[in-house]
Amino acid sequence: YCFLWQPHLVLGLISQIIKIQLLADLNLKKTPQLVELFDDSKDIDEVLSLSPEKMLLRWMNHHLKKAGYKKTVNNFSSDVKDGEAYAYLLKALAPETSPETTLETKDPDERAKMVLEQAEKLDCKRYLTPKDITEGSANLNLAFVAQIFQHRNGLTSDIKQVTLTQSASRDDVLVSREERAFRMWINSLGVGSYVNNVFEDVRNGWVLLEVLDKVSPGSVNWKLASKPPIKLPFRKLENCNQVVKIGKELKFSLVNLAGNDIVQGNKKLIVALLWQLMRFNILQLLNRLRSHSKGSQGKQITDADILNWANSKVKTSGRTSRMESFKDKSLSNGVFFLELLSAVQPRVVNWKVVTKGEADEEKKLNATYIISVARKLGCSVFLLPEDIIEGEPEDDPNSYS
Repeated sequence: YCFLWQPHLVLGLISQIIKIQLLADLNLKKTPQLVELFDDSKDIDEVLSLSPEKMLLRWMNHHLKKAGYKKTVNNFSSDVKDGEAYAYLLKALAPETSPETTLETKDPDERAKMVLEQAEKLDCKRYLTPKDITEGSANLNLAFVAQIFQHRNGLTSDIKQVTLTQSASRDDVLVSREERAFRMWINSLGVGSYVNNVFEDVRNGWVLLEVLDKVSPGSVNWKLASKPPIKLPFRKLENCNQVVKIGKELKFSLVNLAGNDIVQGNKKLIVALLWQLMRFNILQLLNRLRSHSKGSQGKQITDADILNWANSKVKTSGRTSRMESFKDKSLSNGVFFLELLSAVQPRVVNWKVVTKGEADEEKKLNATYIISVARKLGCSVFLLPEDIIEGEPEDDPNSYS
């Protein structure tokens, strides 16, 4: 019902849904030919870390450079307002529908009109007007470029290049899963920024400051913070230094982490910070819940409390499963979690579809079902079935979902 009173939230939600759909193919899994945008295999890690918007900008500049455009497009607003970049882009991708007059005209309004006419010949539906281009409407221009990409990306299908993307290591997979968990968690907090790729979007420090302010209100000195877009590198460093300072004040273990590590995108150290932020937030929630219970005021909840609660809940429901720790290998079959969910809400689990969890495929089915049931109960779940099967460390906040 809150959407009825706040139409801007509805528009924001719709905008994000459209953006996700438009940018869905801007990753190596869907379009492995994107590897062509990078010089050689040593840049694959950079490819994997780019947000869809930045991948789209990289793709656009790749073709603009080949077409002889002398500038670099860094955004979908001021850098495309004169329509010149679009004229060069269409010239590179569809020379048969791109007359020289588009480049020769001096009137931005006339050029924008001609660009849209050429795009329509590529079956790109007109969702924006010449005025949207000349006024620099960021969302509409992004959607326009994404449409061009979908209809004609101009990339090679060279198998030798594409195979470079098929050999991701186990560490790459784990990092990808962690990135997804953090991204879902941060976006669930309702902070001002929307995160598309955690490891890329946190590097200016602003998103992390927003998260810190959300989980620890009043901790951020906004007078010392710089809001994106941030062009001066030292401003990003100032933001990140404040992030580290606040983390230490919250008693996080930040050994070897400095603000510059965040700016440089050190994934290992960023992961260490984010796990602790996520854990801090979830423990806050649990402590707030405990404060409503009789006789528990003032007592901080611990991992042992969570462990004891889970075992007690399962035991009182008449079942015999037990977890020894959050590292307990027996948890991989998923049975304990399903018994716990059943103990919390009787009849929520359909035991006819539950397997013994002996083979890998059975474990996968159980783990997928666990997440489905948990979400049905209203739980906030940021992990994947693989996280349940492989087991997570004791300090993983997913354990508390």
